[in-house]
Amino acid sequence: MGEIIKVGMADLKVCAAPDALTTLGLGSCIGIAIRDPITKIGGLAHIMLPDSTQIKNNTNLYKFADTGIDELIRLLILKGASKQRLVAKIAGGAQMFAFQNKSDLVRVGERNAEACKDKLKQLNIPLLAQDTGLNYGRTVVFFPETGNYVIKAVGKEESVI
Repeated sequence: MGEIIKVGMADLKVCAAPDALTTLGLGSCIGIAIRDPITKIGGLAHIMLPDSTQIKNNTNLYKFADTGIDELIRLLILKGASKQRLVAKIAGGAQMFAFQNKSDLVRVGERNAEACKDKLKQLNIPLLAQDTGLNYGRTVVFFPETGNYVIKAVGKEESVI
């Protein structure tokens, strides 16, 4: 067992087996885990918002699905992963508060999940599994060695996707 590396909000990290990556408190945010199963190099991004073009003066590439996923892939390739072999899993994207209003401002979790899926499809990276939506937060641990993506939530059984 290697080191477990923490990924903050609007952050991303890349590592190689036997190390693992974790991020805490995914509410409407998405934790997107991408790995190369041959080299066992993987990365985890904590995505807060779907689209960087909707925000002025945005300097944090990691915060958004569109720019964060591109940057994660760039760093994975720099570390030795092959873009052709990359596969992904996502978790989070919850609707944390009950609102009558169904506007896009309220549906951040759902929009984050869709933006991540759209970006992966655009890049031809298969989405192998997801644990998204509903109304509770998640903490995740990603193991690039096996591809296991452990999902923990208060009051729920731990699951692995």
